[in-house]
Amino acid sequence: MARAFLIVLDSVGCGGADDAARYGDAGADTLGHIAKACAEGLGDQKGLRAGPLSLPFMESLGLAQACTLATGKTGLFKGAAAPLGVWGVAKEVSQGKDTVSGHWEMAGAPADFAFGYFKDLKRSFPPDLLNTIMAEGKLPGTLGDCHASGTVIIEDLGAEHVRTGKPIFYTSADSVIQIAAHEESFGLQRLYTLCVIVRHLVDPLKIGRVIARPFVGNEADGFVRTGNRKDFAIPPKDGTILDRAAEAGRKIVTIGKIGDIFAHRNSGHEVKAAGNLTLFDAMLPSISSLADGGLLFANFVDFDSEFGHRRDVPGYAAALEAFDRRLAELPDLLKEGDLVILTADHGNDPTWHGTDHTRENVPVLAFGPGVTAKNIGRRESFSDIGETVARWLGLPVRAPGLPFL
Repeated sequence: MARAFLIVLDSVGCGGADDAARYGDAGADTLGHIAKACAEGLGDQKGLRAGPLSLPFMESLGLAQACTLATGKTGLFKGAAAPLGVWGVAKEVSQGKDTVSGHWEMAGAPADFAFGYFKDLKRSFPPDLLNTIMAEGKLPGTLGDCHASGTVIIEDLGAEHVRTGKPIFYTSADSVIQIAAHEESFGLQRLYTLCVIVRHLVDPLKIGRVIARPFVGNEADGFVRTGNRKDFAIPPKDGTILDRAAEAGRKIVTIGKIGDIFAHRNSGHEVKAAGNLTLFDAMLPSISSLADGGLLFANFVDFDSEFGHRRDVPGYAAALEAFDRRLAELPDLLKEGDLVILTADHGNDPTWHGTDHTRENVPVLAFGPGVTAKNIGRRESFSDIGETVARWLGLPVRAPGLPFL
């Protein structure tokens, strides 16, 4: 029986979203602008990488053709004259440019409502909400209450947080409320408990995620975030490919933050680790052992959290190249009937203004033993990805997605 592996390179968009102007992102192009910067020598990172962006494995599948299809730009990747994989691009129909909406849609369940946002850059959260959070969370107060970079705000407020015990609340252009607290002085489990309280309180506001952002350190040496981040997402509507696989009794493995994104509903065996390559190592045994008919759904978040949001072009380029080298290991682990799909959930152009996600199309690359290479063109919804997985596994196929295999 067939197996399916859906691997999400978080934020690795390829530009060209038709409605990007609505989000202030007309012209954003994560892959294209990274490649351009590298070609111009702006992507060099001493000891890690230099020169043009080189992604030979994904290029062999059709990455160059997918990027050209999305934007019309040519020459940024070496490409392959005749791609060996299935290649194309997909656009998002859900409102937003966030992890939650992107993953839900690619799992066959586009958001049918408008997510809520905290749009004010300062005093971002309603006072009544903060007062209720302080009361239910038994807090002496809160810090932040603004749009901010997660690394910058702990530098600015970390010492005051440790002195006062007041957690740091911040947001962004995404549908999110993030809470930063010191793992030792505030307590990791206490932070998670606080996030559960906040999750309940912001459900009526349709906020996509409440994110625990633990950190360690001190005022003298500085503060640094840890790998114990945890996302508390609003549950998706029923009918995701995870739901359908569970209903059919299939084995499910979720890698990285997939379980968090889907509110741990039918997320099967969850595998977590800190860092893309460490997480890749943790994924490999599951690829080898996944039962026939099984589904593995993975998210690799470092592209987004470590490099996109930090507007780190050399770091993003080096991470892409390192990941591409690891992807080349997958063909030897596959069995007849296996399907691997590589895609993304949104963009996060590190050359763009601000520090937020960018509304972009995403590449769709697929391969596996016996999978015939072809151009699948422009897909009108990320849902086509999920419904392709459903058909491949012999699960019910549901609108609005249209399988491409």
